[in-house]
Amino acid sequence: MRVLAFRHVPHEHLGRIATALEAAAVEYEYVDLAAGGPPTNNEEAAGLIFMGGPMSVNDDLDYIHAEIDILRRAIGRGTPVLGVCLGAQLVAKAMGARAYRNPVKEIGWAHVTLTEAARSDRLFHGLNGCEDVFHWHGETFDLPSGAELLASSERCRHQAFRFGERVYGLQFHPEVTPQMIAEWCREDEGCGELAEAMGPMDPWHNESRLAEISATVFGRWCGIVRGLL
Repeated sequence: MRVLAFRHVPHEHLGRIATALEAAAVEYEYVDLAAGGPPTNNEEAAGLIFMGGPMSVNDDLDYIHAEIDILRRAIGRGTPVLGVCLGAQLVAKAMGARAYRNPVKEIGWAHVTLTEAARSDRLFHGLNGCEDVFHWHGETFDLPSGAELLASSERCRHQAFRFGERVYGLQFHPEVTPQMIAEWCREDEGCGELAEAMGPMDPWHNESRLAEISATVFGRWCGIVRGLL
């Protein structure tokens, strides 16, 4: 059993998602269309994951168009899909929703509040009503038609959603490790987004709880991929 992970830049990789996949004995393979990598046969994959990146879903780029087409086909045939940050925006746009600049950038640690729908959701049930998680994004999206909103934050309403039983989009970053956060900060040195951070960028802040959240959410998504949930 194998899932494909669409990666847009090397430092925005699977992180803790890989840990969950390995624990569930689900193989994974990166697809690097953004770096000019070759396409792969995604129709035989047990699930598709779309990671983050500094580009916009509205950029007129061949690989963005290709990924949106791949998503539309995958959602249509019922393949389990997980989108994180840019990946969530790709999922939303593939489903006909609008993606656009958020009024403010959301960078750093901040709370998300789970909705009533999250209480019975297969991935989010049992989590605290409010969780301190990591964010790094400047864009957002409208909720796709027919989707359930699962989480919101003070600065960005659409933080997590589910469509049907197998399609999830997460705007925040439960997959990050402290090492990933430190690397993202180094990568940003020439971009200056850190100047707009919401607070201190301590990579180890709330690390143990974020590890628990990611193990729960991504472990359950692996259960969907394996047909156990």
